[in-house]
Amino acid sequence: MTEPPSAGPGLASKIVAGVLLALPFPVYLAVPSYAKTGPRLAGFPFFYWWQLLWVVLTALCIGGAHLLTRRRGGAR
Repeated sequence: MTEPPSAGPGLASKIVAGVLLALPFPVYLAVPSYAKTGPRLAGFPFFYWWQLLWVVLTALCIGGAHLLTRRRGGAR
């Protein structure tokens, strides 16, 4: 016998997921704050490695938001 699917995510989980999804936007939009060449990391100017770092961090934020809001029990 299968157990019934649990209820969806709670309000706190939805708020945290929303914050995780919104977090990268101000960073990406604040271009003057990272439009510089120094400090360099492995020869790459700051502008490039900062953006690459935030691509990875954005993926982690999206993954965390998904884990917080997915339904348990395989219900779709």
